[in-house]
Amino acid sequence: MPTTTDDQPDAPPSTRRRALLIALFSISAVVLVLDQASKAWAISSLVEGERHDLVGNLLGFQLVFNPGAALSIATGMTWVLTIVAAVVIVVVVRASRRIGSWAWAVALGLLLGGALGNLVDRLVREPGVARGEVIDFIAYANWFVGNIADIAIVSAAVLVVILAALGVHLDGTRDGHGPAEADTEGGEPDVDMQDEASTTTTEQNA
Repeated sequence: MPTTTDDQPDAPPSTRRRALLIALFSISAVVLVLDQASKAWAISSLVEGERHDLVGNLLGFQLVFNPGAALSIATGMTWVLTIVAAVVIVVVVRASRRIGSWAWAVALGLLLGGALGNLVDRLVREPGVARGEVIDFIAYANWFVGNIADIAIVSAAVLVVILAALGVHLDGTRDGHGPAEADTEGGEPDVDMQDEASTTTTEQNA
């Protein structure tokens, strides 16, 4: 039988998974609320293009309406980025059915919250549905300007890489301890959901 990386091996599978799902979606909700609240503050308090330094030139606030991805990549392809964000959300929700690790719950919660935060901008902000500009306001030196959603997505990507390097799978098992057990609730074997989740973080930071 495979071993798990968490501290409650005796918890019933359904109870354990329910707790993990609550944690995952709670984290995503907190990220989404913080992201949208901070963007509302930025719009009301900052002037577009005007920078306010916090830590010298290393960190500051600067309001930017970004039609592209990070570093202004894919400007003019907002609808493509909208589709990518929607796909990421679907993949994370699908992966959550196999969740068996607290660390993966945190990673997927951050990823889901970040993807939702930027997707909301794409859907509701000017110039129109699926073409909206993302609100960025955290300026990192002269490199790029981001937001809370971006921080969550990057944090999720780092955590996914660490978990993959440690051989920790989505279901909570580790490499070298045998294959993961089939999910008795879903009735289907696990099918490389870890790789799928890793791919989504790469797409979000493209």
